[in-house]
Amino acid sequence: MHIVSASLYAVLGAFQFSAGIRRRHPGWHRAAGRLLVLSGLAVALSALWLNQFHARPGSGELLYLFRLVFASAMLASIVVGFTAIRRRDVTRHRTWMIRAYAIALAAGTQAFTLGIGATVFGTGELSTALLSGAGWALNLTVAEWAIRKNRAPRSHTRRYAQHS
Repeated sequence: MHIVSASLYAVLGAFQFSAGIRRRHPGWHRAAGRLLVLSGLAVALSALWLNQFHARPGSGELLYLFRLVFASAMLASIVVGFTAIRRRDVTRHRTWMIRAYAIALAAGTQAFTLGIGATVFGTGELSTALLSGAGWALNLTVAEWAIRKNRAPRSHTRRYAQHS
């Protein structure tokens, strides 16, 4: 369930960020979004279940904690994003869905952080946990940059008026 849901979420989710698709095919965006909410919830919930009941021996408490935190954060991000769009708050919806997607794609980033990190730092419980955490942190950093980059710039006079 985790792998199938994550694959669907990763591939179909990428199309949700296309402004052209959203504009020209809003019905498709909504339908795909509903499917993505379900698959994203399945990814996050199965990740929590796998972490709780099938943690690999030797993965350590820190990695267990990271997995718990990030799966919970993905779950919360999807719920907040879904409730935002139900209230027609598109900006908040987009922000939280970007965060959920960034968390979900961290497994791909971790292939690099773990691969490069193992070469530089070696392998071990602590380095594996920290390098896995680096994958999530890197993805969320890029997501936050993208969120802030796409916000409308505030005018100088507006900024000045707010500070006086």
